[in-house]
Amino acid sequence: MPAVCRDCLNELETTKRCPNCGSFRVTAHPELFSLSIAHMDCDAFYASVEKRDNPDLIDKPVIIGGGKRGVVSTACYVARIRGVRSAMPMFQALKLCPDAVVIKPRMDVYVEVSRAIRKMMDELTPVIEPLSLDEAFLDMSGTAKLHGAPPAVMLARLTKRMKDELGVTGSIGLSHNKFLAKVASDLDKPRGFSVIGKAETSAFLADKPVGLIWGIGPVARDSLERAGIRTFTDLLRWDQQDLIARFGNTGYRLWHLARGQDKRKISAHTPMKSISNETTFYEDTANLDILDGHLWRLSEKVSDRAKAKDLAGRVVTLKLKRANFSSISRRVSLRDATQMADTLYRTARGLFDQVGNEGPYRLIGVGLADLVPATQADLSGDLLDPQASQRAKAERATDAIRARFGADAIVKGRAMR
Repeated sequence: MPAVCRDCLNELETTKRCPNCGSFRVTAHPELFSLSIAHMDCDAFYASVEKRDNPDLIDKPVIIGGGKRGVVSTACYVARIRGVRSAMPMFQALKLCPDAVVIKPRMDVYVEVSRAIRKMMDELTPVIEPLSLDEAFLDMSGTAKLHGAPPAVMLARLTKRMKDELGVTGSIGLSHNKFLAKVASDLDKPRGFSVIGKAETSAFLADKPVGLIWGIGPVARDSLERAGIRTFTDLLRWDQQDLIARFGNTGYRLWHLARGQDKRKISAHTPMKSISNETTFYEDTANLDILDGHLWRLSEKVSDRAKAKDLAGRVVTLKLKRANFSSISRRVSLRDATQMADTLYRTARGLFDQVGNEGPYRLIGVGLADLVPATQADLSGDLLDPQASQRAKAERATDAIRARFGADAIVKGRAMR
């Protein structure tokens, strides 16, 4: 059976120990050397970077997030074993894991590592579709002749380089389409390499929960369960037209995914349409101080991403979800495109003030749309707000200080609410 050792990259014909280096980290599959659609997902990316930069943290539970009134951005696997999850309130996370080391995010460092990983991926294939700082799809079709090795070997080499040169780890999912590649990358974290071949697709999916589908969240799961759909086998019992009648366009997608079919191409050139960030509360809240603090933190995260990608946006969006799962969306067009956290926050806060008394809320999100190059951002002053230009200069100075001394060198007072 075709196999590859993920430690020495030796191509094998065994499913057990590598005869070359003795490693047990061997990936074997009948279709291993014929598949070319991959998904790479870093393992607890932010926490992994922090442990790399501070070896004293290696065996400790690490949580990336705000203070005691903040929320968890991500957590290392040690903390996850204790039950800590992303978007969990910090006080709850610290109850589950009181000995955790809490670290504020250093977005500038994470962006730098992400760019280094992207450079490594660029050496493998030009067809890369990034999903975030720490994950991307890769189409390795036709690259075997270029590299003199099948895609599986080159993907194993990618994660080895990430570990050796950058000190972070990642997991690979390899399959025949995007849907299954993403599913595969979650099967054996951390440092995993999982394969879902064409021949086994139906058998693999049969007893899996439909929540495995990317984008099927709690609300969608509840809707599917009310229709008696819990597994892929349940989906297979439905006629395509009945699914469409019940769930609209989602029904059409579900019918195909139930059969492991996904015709979406990996697109390397799809322009980014928006930048957004949101957080879900474990306890619904109508507390204006807490919501305002999250508005600022979300605005700052969106601003950091826009600045990292040299983008700005002409439209600011606000997303809210009530306790009963009903949603509120608001958007406003700006006179000038912006990438400034201060402008984002003030605009989002204005939108929030229109609906803030309709809570309590379980989710809040801020976004930037109608994106343009950063050179078109914040070109003119605001006659109605003469202090805006001074705040923009202060924010640029703050960015420079954070880039030099770390993301928590300067923290807005409202972010500590």
